Amino acid sequence: MKFKITILFIVFISTLSIAQSKVGTINSEYIISIMPQTKIVVEKTQDYGAKLDSSFSIKAKDYEDKVADFRKNEAEYGELMKKTLVNEITSMEQELKKYQENGNKLMQLKQNELMRPLYKLLNDAIEQVSKENKYTQVLTTSGNQFAYLDEKFDITQLVMNKLGVKAPVEVKE
Repeated sequence: MKFKITILFIVFISTLSIAQSKVGTINSEYIISIMPQTKIVVEKTQDYGAKLDSSFSIKAKDYEDKVADFRKNEAEYGELMKKTLVNEITSMEQELKKYQENGNKLMQLKQNELMRPLYKLLNDAIEQVSKENKYTQVLTTSGNQFAYLDEKFDITQLVMNKLGVKAPVEVKE
């Protein structure tokens, strides 16, 4: 008799512990993409990119001028002068490539810096919604593939409401 009661007690406790777990899903990238602050981040990133591009354009123009001058006057140069100019042009070309790579890295860093507050805001809203609705886990659907998702556990709309973000209206043709 004690054995049956113990088994029933274990089954009851395990059922109780399973019932306490509540998992939700969220499409965080969707929310970030429609937040009004994202447009400001995009504008600031584009402005920063334009500044980098103008500096790059100056360096590229200098390089192109140097190459054009070399091609135009190549017949007049001696061997030593040709080698010196080829080395100089090669060096400029490598500098341009490095500048471009660094520019791409700087753009990514700037974008990350500007997006960080948005992700913080989103994470705070997710945490509040999760606590209010007693979710023990929230999984993001962005970039992941799931075999099955029950829409009733998707908290995307709840978080959007918390942030005051409205979904764009779809125009039907």
